[in-house]
Amino acid sequence: MAYVTDKAARGCIFCAALEGDRRERLLLGTTPASLVILNRYPYQNGHLMVAPRRHTASLSDLPDAEHVDLAETLRRSIDSLAEAFHPDGFNLGMNLGAAAGAGVVDHLHWHIVPRWSGDTNFMTTVSEVRVIPQHLLETYDRLRPAFGWLD
Repeated sequence: MAYVTDKAARGCIFCAALEGDRRERLLLGTTPASLVILNRYPYQNGHLMVAPRRHTASLSDLPDAEHVDLAETLRRSIDSLAEAFHPDGFNLGMNLGAAAGAGVVDHLHWHIVPRWSGDTNFMTTVSEVRVIPQHLLETYDRLRPAFGWLD
């Protein structure tokens, strides 16, 4: 309930991930300009988010070098997920702005969702409930070695 009622007090989840215990924050690691974090409310096991370290809602605000770093981090994160989980495919997405469905409006980020053939089930459609087969910290521990290229 605190997550729903106290969003303003939490601040930016991406900026906060850079401080404190990485495992507790689900931060898989960083590059000079980007970060990779597990989604705390995943659509699927291994659902990651890749964000710039710079707090911005606009792709245009990123200097070229930071944009290149973000794109490379996205590409390598897909490779690392493929190595660790062997999914059949991926969904990639970025929601820019509240009208586009952004849950974190003021800090842009990519979603990477690994997908397996037949991984959808009736729970989401009928009850708006997600069933994830592995605890987030177990997922973190399984993925961390595949992301050894991150700081």
